[in-house]
Amino acid sequence: MLKIKNYVKVKSLEEAYELLQKRGSCILGGMLWLKMSDRRVSVAIDLCELGLDGIYETEEEYQIGCMTSLHELEKNESLNSYTQGALRESLRHIVGVQFRNCATVGGSIYGRYGFSDVLTVFMGMNTEIELYHAGRIALEEFAKGGFQKDILVRVIVKKCPLKMVYLSQRNTKTDFPVLTCCASLIDKTPRTVIGARPYRAAIMEDTQGIMKSFICMNERERLEAAESFSEYVSEHVHTDSNLRGSAQYRSHLAGILTGRAWRQIGGMADEN
Repeated sequence: MLKIKNYVKVKSLEEAYELLQKRGSCILGGMLWLKMSDRRVSVAIDLCELGLDGIYETEEEYQIGCMTSLHELEKNESLNSYTQGALRESLRHIVGVQFRNCATVGGSIYGRYGFSDVLTVFMGMNTEIELYHAGRIALEEFAKGGFQKDILVRVIVKKCPLKMVYLSQRNTKTDFPVLTCCASLIDKTPRTVIGARPYRAAIMEDTQGIMKSFICMNERERLEAAESFSEYVSEHVHTDSNLRGSAQYRSHLAGILTGRAWRQIGGMADEN
């Protein structure tokens, strides 16, 4: 059972950060996972009056406030056009609309949950996060880092030529994913992110340079590269077992989804 001793609706990020340094304090966010935890919270910090719930677009980037709901992301036409529908695809399976109206992008990314569709899809873009104390850092660096008491203020997606596909496998429609996969060409540079391994999402490094010239290949070469890289991912991805699937099954899925995603990007894939 969650027990909260003090609840504070802060007036500034400075106040929120100072309170967060106290032992047993936490940021509430959408409070969807927090309320199911068994813990005592000395100070529950509410950011809802700080105007951090919006999506702002400039010529160079998208700035997404930490209190923006997942459903607002799902509905944003500009972001979904920019990602060719991959962002909406990553969100539409998360429980239901009521849940996505409450869940926040800040909570979803700051938590760095192993099952997170949100972390996977944003790592497939040129994404930074802005922390109140630490400032801007690349999302992939934050995802690899340890726990730190800071406040995620906003998510920044830098605009650049982008082509991406998001895929996931679930045992049932609204369950946590067994595995997630985001493949993208970021300014012609290939990137493949595998999540729900069941560990945090991670970029699969192409140490053999299989996909290096993907954008310049003809259709036959792209198909061969996609198949070769899918085998490479299946053999090298770090997976584990839990109640949703075994490590062996996840490794197999990683290869299947990777190949399917890259065939779609290369214009060769079926939708199945």
